[in-house]
Amino acid sequence: MDKPRTLIGLLDLPGSSRDALAETLGKGRFAVAAAERLEDLPDGVELIVAHVRAVPSREWPALSRRVPTVVVTESRLDEELLHAVDSGLVDYLVEPLRHGDVLRRLVARSLEHQQLAEEHARDRARLAELNENLETHLAMLRLDQQAGGHIQRKLLPPESLTLNGVRCDFRLVPSLYLSGDFLDFQRFDARYSVFYFADVSGHGASSAFVTVLLKYLCNRWLNDWDGDSPETLPARWLARLNRELLDTGIGKHATLFVGVLDAATHRLHYSLGAQMPMPLCDDGQSLEALAGEGMPVGLFPGIDYPNYCLELPASFRLWLCSDGVLECLPGETLTARLDELKRRITASGDIRTLLAGLGVERDDDTPHDQEELPDDLTIMTLSGFNHGNQ
Repeated sequence: MDKPRTLIGLLDLPGSSRDALAETLGKGRFAVAAAERLEDLPDGVELIVAHVRAVPSREWPALSRRVPTVVVTESRLDEELLHAVDSGLVDYLVEPLRHGDVLRRLVARSLEHQQLAEEHARDRARLAELNENLETHLAMLRLDQQAGGHIQRKLLPPESLTLNGVRCDFRLVPSLYLSGDFLDFQRFDARYSVFYFADVSGHGASSAFVTVLLKYLCNRWLNDWDGDSPETLPARWLARLNRELLDTGIGKHATLFVGVLDAATHRLHYSLGAQMPMPLCDDGQSLEALAGEGMPVGLFPGIDYPNYCLELPASFRLWLCSDGVLECLPGETLTARLDELKRRITASGDIRTLLAGLGVERDDDTPHDQEELPDDLTIMTLSGFNHGNQ
């Protein structure tokens, strides 16, 4: 089936010249409708060829705003050329009958440009619609993430909490709304208190969901514990959590430090899964990293985690930091950044001072008001046993 011919409108005074011009235009793929006035042309005209004898220059701007227009004339007048440019005409041709091929090519090119302009306009409108939809979905996602972050913070212990004479302080600063970092500090009885410090791989919603699972599992296991063998409890927890994460198949792993504080013997029983940086203990004389090693939790099946024990003085401070702190420290190597962390902890004395020195001073309750961090950043301290019992 033949493709429909494109309808071109010709505005010219009636007569043989108009007929000749219509015949010239009609050679090829164009159908031509001739009239003296624009109102007399049929609907569906896609372009106008207007002769200056029928359409004076003062009417060109209004005509070109309605329909793409090519003006033709029998003589060249420079002032008319300038006016044609100012009027927004798509083209201007002198002696159209003599240059019929040129005229048809001008019309064809003008139609192509018009088609492209219409396609671009449709694309812009479509992009504007898509952008509006995207902004709406992003706003909804932002609200969901903010709500999720609020719920996640509700699962955390109070930022300052004293149990069995040991005081826990922490600051958890998510990279944006939700965090893959998590921690807890709970009292088992008058003698034992249990804590853990976790950094789930990645950050955002999927990592935050794992922290909720971690909270649920550790609460359940603590309720099931009978108080026997506190020295093996951390390692058992890590092994069980390792199996749980592998069984879920969610592809997330975590670094984890689990500890049991014994207020009667002043001992810390602990186990760890690839904790980085290692916890630092300040005994009042020096700041030293704890000994130990262990595999990440949730990566490899059948892992056994070692048990460690540390004798603590009556007054001590244990510092635990997520690896997000390393992103805020200068240094070309990991060793240099770890040394810088120790130096700053020694000089700071408390979490707020340390965070301020790192350039992180935002309030955890309003993380959306601040610039996004490269990674979640969490710092936790445990100090005592001389803070009284609660």
